[in-house]
Amino acid sequence: MPANSHTARRSLAPPRVKRDWTPYWFAAPVAIYLLLFQGYPLAQELYLSFTSTSLLSPDQHAYVGLQNYIDLVTQDEFRQVLLITAVYTVVCVVLAIGLGLGAALLLDAPFRGRGLARALVTIPWAAPPVAVALIFIWIYNGQYGVFNHLLAACGWTGGMESWLDGPRLALPAVLLTTVWQIFPFASVVILAALQGVSSELREAAVIDGADRLSVFRAVVWPTIQPSVALLSLFLTIWSLRRFDLIWLMTQGGPIGSTNTLVIELYRRAFVYRDLGQGAAVGMVGLSIALVVTVFYFRYNQRTERAKGQR
Repeated sequence: MPANSHTARRSLAPPRVKRDWTPYWFAAPVAIYLLLFQGYPLAQELYLSFTSTSLLSPDQHAYVGLQNYIDLVTQDEFRQVLLITAVYTVVCVVLAIGLGLGAALLLDAPFRGRGLARALVTIPWAAPPVAVALIFIWIYNGQYGVFNHLLAACGWTGGMESWLDGPRLALPAVLLTTVWQIFPFASVVILAALQGVSSELREAAVIDGADRLSVFRAVVWPTIQPSVALLSLFLTIWSLRRFDLIWLMTQGGPIGSTNTLVIELYRRAFVYRDLGQGAAVGMVGLSIALVVTVFYFRYNQRTERAKGQR
């Protein structure tokens, strides 16, 4: 009887599910790559941020704890850098998505030559940042740049000045250049999202008497909103880490008016030769990017729960 009861229990027990290791084998090379080329440098940067390390003797470290971060927090110059970075990032994201949405809605409408227009709108995004910077440095020049001549032709009465040489106009000039280059990417992403909007729902809303704005709010926007949210995350992170265009145009000047976090990192690490301070600035930028990412995923989860409750 005991043997039979033991056999009966074994037969009633749920069968063991054999784990499939195939997905892990496929993910292993990517995980190893990230650990070697992303994880280790980040760990090294985190360690450097707690040390006093000179670029001239990088093997000699002096542990200083949180002193590098305390120095950053107490510096008015670094707080100005944070403010400029915030302004630059917000303006870039808002204008790029706004212009990209407008361009995508225009390119989504049927008209002759739409395919050519869709191809041409990607040219600024495809242009190398070095070429874009050199072209706009010439455009903003106060003596022979076409921008001031265009403003004069439109009735602008201001003096002929180089936009990149004064602290009042340098940041708007860099922002204008950045938005000109990145908004085509936003328009392409939003245009791809617009292709997923149901034409039947649009037609039904029009038949019900809805105008274009109502159709956009009730039909189009709920469909493209996840894509726009993800696009906002990417543009925010890219704006936080953009270096080449700003450095080539102004190098963070004049008088620090375009000095963002990435420019400040480069300046402290390779101009002032203080690797500890540069690493601390980099960790501050990484922390901001992580906060933005966490906020996005929480917002996305909240949105998905709201959709599930409807």
